[in-house]
Amino acid sequence: MKSRVVRYALFSVLAAVSAVTGQAQAQSWPEKPITFIVPFAAGGGTDAFARPLAAQLDSQLGKRVLIENRAGAGGTVGASLASKAAPDGYTFFMGAAHHAIAPSLYPNLDYNFEKDFIAVALVARPPQVVVVNPDKVAAKTLAEFIAYAKANPGKLNYGSAGAGTTHHLAGELFKILTKTNLQHVPYRGAGPAMQDLIAGHVPVVFDGLGSSAAPIRAGQLRALAVAAPKRVPAFPDLPTAAEAGLPGYEVSTWYGLFAPKNTPPAIVEQMAKELQKAMQTSAIKEAWERNGSDVPDVAGPAFAKMVSSEVERWRKVATEANVKLD
Repeated sequence: MKSRVVRYALFSVLAAVSAVTGQAQAQSWPEKPITFIVPFAAGGGTDAFARPLAAQLDSQLGKRVLIENRAGAGGTVGASLASKAAPDGYTFFMGAAHHAIAPSLYPNLDYNFEKDFIAVALVARPPQVVVVNPDKVAAKTLAEFIAYAKANPGKLNYGSAGAGTTHHLAGELFKILTKTNLQHVPYRGAGPAMQDLIAGHVPVVFDGLGSSAAPIRAGQLRALAVAAPKRVPAFPDLPTAAEAGLPGYEVSTWYGLFAPKNTPPAIVEQMAKELQKAMQTSAIKEAWERNGSDVPDVAGPAFAKMVSSEVERWRKVATEANVKLD
């Protein structure tokens, strides 16, 4: 009985010391530059939100927030790297909806998205958009494009940010709903996919507005529909998929910040507060509006719950589409 009391007292002391240490770390944090691991090539949708956010946090924290692009395997290479980073509050991971899809498609992942990361906060959630190269696709409406795809089964390629990304599954969902046959061409991120779409090497991409907004405005791409329940304020003339004749086609590419597991809770909480502060600045609000996203207010356990629901949602889509990756 005595030894049990001693063990309990020792545990209480250690817990108290750990709490005090965590608070002290948070008070002095950050003492050096912070790295955001972005698991796609530069110029994609993740970059479109990660870089303005890093710049804003630079000024708030008084320390550099660096972007490290680590592309490959639909974002899983960067996720694997981030999951093994030191949990000291100086490495964070800019994850996305792609990573909620990956567990259903990649049987040999060396990390667990829900267990090896701490969900800090949802950063952005721009909807997907169907975009085509106007020189390669004559269709000016979604209905015309669907008719064209049906008349040319197997002859149209669609690009994506990589196998297993929302771009990929959005394309597969499109095929299921329209009963069309398009061929998938994966890239190492939305940036390279956009470059090839603009160059005419692929005719269509089911992209997130974060990376396609600028070329749409520049007239380099033609947007046919947004995969959202309502129109996007930044593109008021762009119809929803339902309005364009394809009800049920709703996909968004959300982005969120994660910390490696065992990162001190006090530092995670402090980062969440800094994110909340950053998201309320005019610079971030204006950038998000340009990229077709709202400014979400979802953090901590609520964000973790959303991630789990997304993992389950995309598991069902992957099963129906019969998509498997090595």
